Amino acid sequence: MAFLFEYGLFLAKTVTIIFGIAVVIILMVGASSKPKSKKGEIEVTDLSDSLAQSKEQFLEQTLDKKALKARNKAQSKEQKSKGENKEDTKNVFYIEFNGSMDAHEVSDLREEINAILMIADKATDQVIVSVESGGGVVHGYGLGASQLSRIKQAGIPLTVCVDKVAASGGYMMACVADKIIAAPFAIIGSIGVIAQIPNFNRLLKKNNVDFEMVTAGEYKRTLTLFGENTDKGREKFKEEIEETHGLFKHFVSDNRTELDIEKVATGEHWFGTQALELKLVDEISTSDDLLMSLNESHQLYKVAYKTKKGVAEKFGLQLGLAIERFSVKALTKLNQSKY
Repeated sequence: MAFLFEYGLFLAKTVTIIFGIAVVIILMVGASSKPKSKKGEIEVTDLSDSLAQSKEQFLEQTLDKKALKARNKAQSKEQKSKGENKEDTKNVFYIEFNGSMDAHEVSDLREEINAILMIADKATDQVIVSVESGGGVVHGYGLGASQLSRIKQAGIPLTVCVDKVAASGGYMMACVADKIIAAPFAIIGSIGVIAQIPNFNRLLKKNNVDFEMVTAGEYKRTLTLFGENTDKGREKFKEEIEETHGLFKHFVSDNRTELDIEKVATGEHWFGTQALELKLVDEISTSDDLLMSLNESHQLYKVAYKTKKGVAEKFGLQLGLAIERFSVKALTKLNQSKY
């Protein structure tokens, strides 16, 4: 028994060492490799074909041979008819935007919109964007909203779907659309601005640490992390936040003219059904329902811009996903008795 214990301990140590060496090698390879421009490519997925394949697979397992044969015959005639009228095809271009705090995903969104605008026909085609974001930096989401505005400026109908959350910067992007569709429990709104800055000045003073900051311009820095903040600086910082909020409100009201902007621009958020009553959204549904309904009369394409990732970046991504899964499992166990 002691031998097995010692052997198990030795094996665990060996695996740990090998894993550690592998991590170091991967990081070294990633660091030593020459930085390359992150050129990607547009990937187009035929969603109509994917839906058709799923339907066929299901029917093949549920219909008897006679019914399946009759259906295939009818379908052949239908496909022939569609082929003859192919020039009349109306397209739907679908984009998924999952935004983070720094809104770096906007660069991919730009590429996707560029590709669509080069081929879309404003007379027949339309664009659907699924937005999922709790917001983030003002300039990032402002640019994201401007990218979506390009679709409208090109005369192409734009619909934004919110299945989970479009709050703050996420709603700034959503409000640009001709129509906003939200799931019943999607989180909508949060038309407000927040800035949080910790200050360590008292801690530095307590430990006899001096902090020097040299600026040119009275308000180059209003509040700082390490300096001693003043009431004048706080007032200026608050003024800047209010100005940003004012611009946010103005932007939303310009795009959603039917809104009572003072009622909804309080920083609060609402669920989809409540947002419909407040006219923050136009319809209650999901992106899946919308796409399936349009599939009856349109050809659906999903458009995504993909960049190639290096070895170190792939490893970091996988490590991040593993930590995220572990965290979710831990939180689920802690809150399993809660709604």
